Amino acid sequence: MNSTTTQDLQIDETALRAHVIVPSNILNITTEKIDLKQPPAHAIPHGPQVAHLNGAGFCNTLHAALKNSVTGYVMQLQQHGSVIYTLEWNWAQTPSDVATGWNPQVPMHVASLSKMITAISMTKVLDAHNISYDASIAPYLPHYWVKGPNIATVSFRELMTHTSGFTNGGADFLSVKAQVAAGVPLQKHAQYENSNFSILRILLSVIQGDIAVGATYAVPFNDQFWDIITINGYRNYVNANIFPQTGSNGTLAHNAGDALAYNSPATGHGWNSGDLSTVCGAAGWHFSVAQLLKIMGSFRRGNTIMSPAHAQQMLDNMFGIDWKVARPLDGAFTYSKNGLWENGSGQTEQAVAFYLPEDMEMAVFVNSPINAAANFLENVVRDAYNGNIVA
Repeated sequence: MNSTTTQDLQIDETALRAHVIVPSNILNITTEKIDLKQPPAHAIPHGPQVAHLNGAGFCNTLHAALKNSVTGYVMQLQQHGSVIYTLEWNWAQTPSDVATGWNPQVPMHVASLSKMITAISMTKVLDAHNISYDASIAPYLPHYWVKGPNIATVSFRELMTHTSGFTNGGADFLSVKAQVAAGVPLQKHAQYENSNFSILRILLSVIQGDIAVGATYAVPFNDQFWDIITINGYRNYVNANIFPQTGSNGTLAHNAGDALAYNSPATGHGWNSGDLSTVCGAAGWHFSVAQLLKIMGSFRRGNTIMSPAHAQQMLDNMFGIDWKVARPLDGAFTYSKNGLWENGSGQTEQAVAFYLPEDMEMAVFVNSPINAAANFLENVVRDAYNGNIVA
């Protein structure tokens, strides 16, 4: 087999030789390690009350918590799809680079917030093909992969909720291939692993028909062949079926105007985390806060990606999110997703997204650690939010 065309992509031996499955920019990376045990819900001492967010108080609290502790940040909060609060602080690129101030239109690599896009896409694909969320993933894995112990017990639901039993896995193609060969324990437990969502990228491409499950290319290029096709299959699906429904878009590449990652306090030039196509599914998407909120709002209420009832079911199933937590006073649920991407020098890009009661969504981007202690962004934002819920 000398060449093939898939998704209008011409693949030949030259392209395969040029493709690097594990590029240098994904080495020595630290990502978020989430404790999937749900934080304790707030007790409702006298029965549910009518409660609401004091938006001005929340903004004041959050700004005070971040402004002297980060290189820069941006936050937007929307209600019923319209932005009601915006906070901007300091540099997306410092004067040592291009001197770009933060604003809601500046894109940044959102790291594991990409998993929300993957979960939405995978859910749509499973629904379209009448495949149960609880179906085994085994029939859709590449035939040439070794299947380790108990792989047949792993379901799509378990991948989307980090309950598959995979452990200690990277997000690139070779890492997830090795994870599948190693297998999973029969008695599984929740553990946050990027590999779950990189596998979903491959499964999505197989189910969509971008590549046949038994497809092979001449040795030694089979892995490169599968990696290229599934990257493009995943990207093409999102570009065709998610972004057009939202009036927004994103890219797996890092463009010149995107935010750079810094230490806190910032010293020297910022870090460009680069094109992250090889870890797509688990990470890689670049959005601005404004773009991300359009996607979140369209997903939740737009009835274009899926029905609002189905979107709420996804959130309650915790597909592609980390936590579902009751807020103070009325016990209404908040749903959150975290993302962090850090190099060996501590230069960090991190983001958090919330689906909130009162028909609100919020996103916060920070392009450094939060002070020397590297406080957890989700905790900082949640504490500011919970502290401003009033009756």
